[in-house]
Amino acid sequence: MITIKEALTKKEMKDYVMFSFELYKNNPYWIPPIISEELETFDKTKNPTLQTAEAHFYLAYKDNKIVGKIAAIINWEEVTILEKRKVRFGWFDVVDDIEVTKALLNKVEELGIKHQMDHMEGPMGFSNLDKVGVLSEGFDQIGNMITWYSMPYYIEHFEQLGLTVEKAYQESIFSFNDIDPTQFYKFSGLIQERYQLRSLNFTKTKDIMPYVDQMFDLFNTTYSKLQSFVPINAIQKAYFKKKYISFINPEFIKFVMDKNNNMIAFAIVMPGFAQALKKANGKLFPFGFYHLLQARKKSKEVVFYLIGVAPEYQSKGVTAILFEELHIVCKAKGIETCIRTPELEENQAIQNLWKNFNTRVNKRRRTYRKEL
Repeated sequence: MITIKEALTKKEMKDYVMFSFELYKNNPYWIPPIISEELETFDKTKNPTLQTAEAHFYLAYKDNKIVGKIAAIINWEEVTILEKRKVRFGWFDVVDDIEVTKALLNKVEELGIKHQMDHMEGPMGFSNLDKVGVLSEGFDQIGNMITWYSMPYYIEHFEQLGLTVEKAYQESIFSFNDIDPTQFYKFSGLIQERYQLRSLNFTKTKDIMPYVDQMFDLFNTTYSKLQSFVPINAIQKAYFKKKYISFINPEFIKFVMDKNNNMIAFAIVMPGFAQALKKANGKLFPFGFYHLLQARKKSKEVVFYLIGVAPEYQSKGVTAILFEELHIVCKAKGIETCIRTPELEENQAIQNLWKNFNTRVNKRRRTYRKEL
């Protein structure tokens, strides 16, 4: 018999997080999150996204053992601003038992029906900066800190239960040594001169902070036309600023400003933390923090997290400025491998950014939908 219980206590939330560690304990491709960070993400008193999103965390039990988990989410800004009556589900992990998957998804349906939503979609997080999608290809590829790994049978369960593909994403990888920087080195200076632009580079995190709100404003503008995009509000800006920006090597954050000191482009690239997180195995102490610091300084991988260009500059070659600056710092640090995080296959603007790079799609993922 399968029993579903909402995780409410600290112990139950810890169990919720730790189930994934048990499920993937022998999997070389799964990247464990930092346990304390994961718990903070689910804490309504610490994560401001949960001020505008309703979330319930469910555990599935069979024979008194945890066999699955899921988060049922309604992003109320998505409902009110975009008028999309959707209940999300995320942080989904389960043993290979379709009845467990069915029981967990039923809890998501219940929340959606209770609030008169018209469909459910997932896996996805609370907001656009959370993890998204279930793997459909690339199960033999190591993950990274901003994606979910998943078992091949997840998509089989979803499709057998009548869910259909809603969105498709792809992830790519390329060798830094394969990059031919001739074009963007050639055009960067010309574009800066023609449009009176300048690049901003940093060596200290504190020097970045005055520009971060502008960056998130530009992020909101750049991605606003994508379906299901919900703007980041002021409270979330402050939270993400503290949680993410201070964690990234400042040399990997690049801004482009116009003559009036308005930001018109940005790029955020992160060191590859995958191997460090594997070594940390969810714990910062006693050695996890050391492994992360070492990766921050010495990783030979970088992950392209976010790139944005103001709409009025998207056809003017501004990315040449960003790529030149990133190429300079990556070369200086001996970077060997570049990773592109999940990008919507429908986002042609992003795909066009990489047309001159020798990239290889190594993973695909999807979200699934069901009408309620």
